[in-house]
Amino acid sequence: MIFLTAEALTIIASMMSLFFLMRTRERVSDVAANLPWLDALPRKPLIDVLICTYNEEEAIVERTIIGATGMDYPNYRVWILDDGKRPWLEELCGKLGCGYITRPDNRHAKAGNINHALARLAELDEPPEFISILDADFVPRPAFLRRAMSLFRDSSIGVVQTPQHFINPDPIQTNLLATEVWPDDQRFFFDVVMPSRDAWGAAFCCGTSSIIRFAPLRAIGGFPTDSVTEDYLLSLRLKEAGLSTAYLNEPLTLGLAPEGIKEYITQRNRWCLGFMQIVRGRSGPFSTRTNLKFIDRLALTDSFLNWAAVYPARMLGLIVPILYLLFDIKSVHAELNDVAAYFLPYFIWSILSMAWMTRGRVMPIMSDVCHFIAAPAIVKAVFMGLMKPQGHKFKVTAKGGDRSQGFVEWPLLRLYGSLLFLTILSIAATFIFHVRGDGVGFGALALAWSWYNMIVLTIVCFVCVEQPRRRKSERFETSEPMTLVVNGAEHSRRLADISISGAAFRGDAPAPQGAPVLCRVRGRDIAATVTRARAGGFAVRFDSSLATRIAVVRHFYASDYVRAFEQVGASSVGRAVVKRIMG
Repeated sequence: MIFLTAEALTIIASMMSLFFLMRTRERVSDVAANLPWLDALPRKPLIDVLICTYNEEEAIVERTIIGATGMDYPNYRVWILDDGKRPWLEELCGKLGCGYITRPDNRHAKAGNINHALARLAELDEPPEFISILDADFVPRPAFLRRAMSLFRDSSIGVVQTPQHFINPDPIQTNLLATEVWPDDQRFFFDVVMPSRDAWGAAFCCGTSSIIRFAPLRAIGGFPTDSVTEDYLLSLRLKEAGLSTAYLNEPLTLGLAPEGIKEYITQRNRWCLGFMQIVRGRSGPFSTRTNLKFIDRLALTDSFLNWAAVYPARMLGLIVPILYLLFDIKSVHAELNDVAAYFLPYFIWSILSMAWMTRGRVMPIMSDVCHFIAAPAIVKAVFMGLMKPQGHKFKVTAKGGDRSQGFVEWPLLRLYGSLLFLTILSIAATFIFHVRGDGVGFGALALAWSWYNMIVLTIVCFVCVEQPRRRKSERFETSEPMTLVVNGAEHSRRLADISISGAAFRGDAPAPQGAPVLCRVRGRDIAATVTRARAGGFAVRFDSSLATRIAVVRHFYASDYVRAFEQVGASSVGRAVVKRIMG
């Protein structure tokens, strides 16, 4: 009955997910139609950009401020909301020309930090008409405000949300050495799920990289504080007030993905816990105290089942064949021919349809691996959030720090290593040491199931072994031309790769190692030093002065060095994973 319940809930969850995926919406054409309206306004609406920070490194926050103060929108202000109360950050704000706001306590974490700033902004002689939220590690591209603001031509829109794209790989990509072939875990959500939700009018705010109407936000009391996922709840409260959330699927900000397994799990644990708080609150899908429409309640139910049913069911799927092979406990009363006749056609159809709809972002084994990494924490968060919805602390996802050493996530490795050992033991006990008479019927099903679990668990165990990251900043391949100025003479070279700390070039160096050069690209002059000069290629390190850092950051985030995955191929992913395991 336990397994039947889990299966029934996951089938319902799958059906609901497929229902929402039947439609999708892209608002790029809406932006093109609305930009002339925005550009024709004699006075553009005032936007206050709020950068929320708590304990991030100076280099991370500085990049975000530099990007935020360099956007091509004519009427906006930038404010740092510092919940860490750091004097050096206030000084940095003075150097970079943005406002600085702190508060005496950290009550209600990020939501409380924003609400404190909203009260301060409302008292100004010129309060904003809109606010934009940025996390401390999310650098906006120059067109962010202008393109997102164009959608507010529709007065019924209260929030415009844009996707989160990352300049670094997440820990699953890194630890499987698959950064070139497998997308980060967020791509399915932001590239597929959110456009589909938008088509049904059920998109929601994700916090960073969004723009919100100021007056309605103040009218509902600011960001809700009864959930640690205050952004999702904000969309629901604005929906109750008659305002919708629009989703613009363009990469207009670039941030940092969680760099380690621990941070990855912390982030997903917070999302799940916050959603359980929403489910138990007055804006939940089953609440009688909300005026949310049926489609909004259905979307909330879909999200609830994806957290509360899918993750526990996947964990149960690791245990079911072990229980049968070791203890003869049959959760599934079916023989192999039943599976071939009923389950196999569904499984093949599911793989092909999801691969088509998501352009390869969902595929067997890899999707299970992504689920299992966070599953223990998710199952705990579901239980804690439903049983005790209030009194939980907001856990910040740590960014930055020293990642140069390898690390093993032992609690996770012990759990899944033990399940892998038990799976192997159960196969050996049943088919080698104590062969039972039902080996072709029920046993064959358990065997096939166990082999699949063994493959997934092996990959999960390798993900638990953190790979060192030698570079502090990511490098991106490019063939962009750049002019190098040495002693007044100009030399044209093509880039091989670039980061915010330096660049590599093709061709001979125009100056010896250690010599200063000026890199001229797209109207910006960037001071640098030649650090390596070899036949056919050389490298430079950009100067560390503030003026140079500003020029580098604005050039880097204005360019298209970070390329989104258009299509994911199963064969290339498979080769990368096998190479990681065998190597």
